[in-house]
Amino acid sequence: MQIGDFRGFEVALHDPGIALITFNQPERLNGMTQGMKRDLVEILAEAQMDDAVRVVVLTGSGKAFSAGDDISGHPSGAGAGATGLVPDIGRGHGDPIGTYSALRSISQRLNLAVRDLDKLSIAAVNGFAIQTGLSLALSCDFRIASTDARLGSGTLRFGLMPDEGGQYLLVQLLGVAKALDFLMRNRIVTAEEALALGLVHEIVPASQLLDRAMELARELAEGPQVAMRMLKRAIYNADEMPFAQALDDIASKTAVTDHRPDAREGIAAFRDKRKPRFNEA
Repeated sequence: MQIGDFRGFEVALHDPGIALITFNQPERLNGMTQGMKRDLVEILAEAQMDDAVRVVVLTGSGKAFSAGDDISGHPSGAGAGATGLVPDIGRGHGDPIGTYSALRSISQRLNLAVRDLDKLSIAAVNGFAIQTGLSLALSCDFRIASTDARLGSGTLRFGLMPDEGGQYLLVQLLGVAKALDFLMRNRIVTAEEALALGLVHEIVPASQLLDRAMELARELAEGPQVAMRMLKRAIYNADEMPFAQALDDIASKTAVTDHRPDAREGIAAFRDKRKPRFNEA
């Protein structure tokens, strides 16, 4: 996959196969534009198709992970030397069908791209994760929050909707009653409250956030990648499938993973009382 500076974010690769995506417009609280979202979708597609990438980490710079859409009216805000991965297209939202098309084709597609990754993803939530930033973080498989983090939707403050999938993701994590309370009351919660609600997996001091996210990423990257990617899909499938169908789904995936070199290595390492060396074949 490509590394470097793109519209609103930069990409770096770290061993063993960790793609670190950092939103790099702190002066705009990492507000997202159409161009930035489309470039993120492209970079996630590249991560999906690059066998060298095992885990994707997303984080922000400054005081925000992402404080939502950039509604300043300014252009995409690519920094000096930044590259647009895809050309600009019409913004949409000029009429009802334009809004529907823009949401389905651009804004919602970003969260689908994160959730559809076979590789595991981690959101390192360094500050404000509001609206677009919240739904993006919730689309990731793991969320680690800084003690400085604040998470919320806040769309009703503007008479708007959590239209990028926030309502679904909150119901999935909180249940209907708590999702209603969270959204209807425009709650913006602290990191500690987010942990108690189950919106994040753990919280750490701000100075330790990226180190902890990368530590988790390395742990995940060293696991048996084929089995982990298939298990990720089976877990998300199980959330929406009847039990019998989920059993069939995991059986079909196990028919693949049981015959992988990693399975033989795992058994050999157990017998030899040593740490397994996965992903070497």
